[in-house]
Amino acid sequence: QLQLVESGGGLVQPGGSLRLSCTSSGFTLDYYAIGWFRQAPGKEREGVSCISRAGETTKYADSAEGRFTISRDNAKNTVVLQMNSLKPEDTAIYYCAAVSGVLHGCSIYDYDYWGQGTQVTVSS
Repeated sequence: QLQLVESGGGLVQPGGSLRLSCTSSGFTLDYYAIGWFRQAPGKEREGVSCISRAGETTKYADSAEGRFTISRDNAKNTVVLQMNSLKPEDTAIYYCAAVSGVLHGCSIYDYDYWGQGTQVTVSS
């Protein structure tokens, strides 16, 4: 069974940082483009950042550009979203998702496999 598992969420003050990790069981991530998405209460799930299989291509939502960095280490079967300068509006459940093959984009419709999510709360 293909599973994605997120970790690293938590409570952080505005201006702080968090490092989210995504790993898998049942398959290895190196065959998959990976995306990070988030969903705040009462809002639709939205793309935050995504990365190609080998990591040579990355994409960011405007809200994440300059503050978040996506990276991957296929040898460790991990994709990381480093989030800096966090704002209260970044509060959401963050999900990682995978799609086999080429990276097309950061739309929720581009991805086939989803994790259960990790809560990120930015509050003083």
